[in-house]
Amino acid sequence: MASKLLSPLFPWLIILTLLLISLYSSILPFHTPSSSSSNPLREKIHTLPTCNFFKGHWVMDPNRRPIYDETCPFHRNAWNCLRNQRDNMGRINSWKWVPETCDLPRIDPFRFLGRMRNRNIGFVGDSLNENFLVSFLCVLRVADKGAKKWKKKGAWRGAYFPKFNVTVAYHRAVLLAKYEWQPKQTSDGNHDGLKGIYRVDVDIPAADWASIADFYDVLVFNTGHWWGFDKFPKETPLVFYRAGQPIVPPLNMLDGLKLVLENMASYVQKDLPSKTLKFWRLQSPRHFYGGDWNQNGSCMFNDPLEELQLDLWFDPRNKAVNTEARILNRLIKDAVQGTEIQLLDLTHLSEFRADAHPAVWLGKKDAVAIWGQDCMHWCLPGVPDTWVDILSQLIQIGLKTE
Repeated sequence: MASKLLSPLFPWLIILTLLLISLYSSILPFHTPSSSSSNPLREKIHTLPTCNFFKGHWVMDPNRRPIYDETCPFHRNAWNCLRNQRDNMGRINSWKWVPETCDLPRIDPFRFLGRMRNRNIGFVGDSLNENFLVSFLCVLRVADKGAKKWKKKGAWRGAYFPKFNVTVAYHRAVLLAKYEWQPKQTSDGNHDGLKGIYRVDVDIPAADWASIADFYDVLVFNTGHWWGFDKFPKETPLVFYRAGQPIVPPLNMLDGLKLVLENMASYVQKDLPSKTLKFWRLQSPRHFYGGDWNQNGSCMFNDPLEELQLDLWFDPRNKAVNTEARILNRLIKDAVQGTEIQLLDLTHLSEFRADAHPAVWLGKKDAVAIWGQDCMHWCLPGVPDTWVDILSQLIQIGLKTE
């Protein structure tokens, strides 16, 4: 009797079973890890969330701790604020940058170096890129205690991580373009006060980095902090050359910088390998208060600035001490427009952090008397660690898989 009842239902049971199998198969890929996940270098990097990491705000997170400490062998003494016993370091490193539209995860040094295996990262520019590099090296060393100092191929400093065959290094090229000192040649007096010139070839990259650029899979450029009359006063000015000849009429410093930026961005775009991931870091803001660095300027702050204070400090229309960052950023953005160079816009998030510079804690007894407070570079650990978090995310998103 039972078999007679089941016989007319049997075809429908088969159909229902097939439908369920089909439905399960259609949703399964959305819950199954990609088969490429076993090979980090071939992982679908574009599946990481798209995010504007540069717009956001700082929040206090009392549970946040630095990834490294004062014992990192890659520290530069003046930036090692833990060793120099800078006040408030616990509070400085308890601030967390929170983008408006998504989360910014902290770098996992093991995972990052695993993905970067057999690749190299280069920083090119002035000491603010060196500040950036030191943070990066100290973070990555957590994953490879056998990291060794590295200065080959003309690098100013760097490190090799043998467990992963990864090199991360800095090439000092403060103007990016080639420049050299030329003493005054004439012997007919010194009534104009000129001692000589610094010749800048706007169309020739500095040898410190141009000849080794193909060694790197990722390059991060910057310039700007040396483009001022404190570095090149009227007695020893910058004089700009193109195609081996002086530019006539002579350019002022800002117009010379504009031309250098355009030429260097063009060189990076045309002459560097297309596989290289290229970044241009926008300006790191200074926080001198009450005067410039050589006018007793200070940055003895305990907390970040408020949003409403930023324009008072940095908007060029207010003609305050620290407005050059936004001025130079405009030139940089124009120069890289239309290229594959990505802007690493760390200016805004750093503008808040007047509290995070070495200030008077420079690790050397007479440093402040000689140089003044350091309200330009950053304490380590500190704000550049957040730069590292952002850069590592952008590298993972943008680096072409092999």
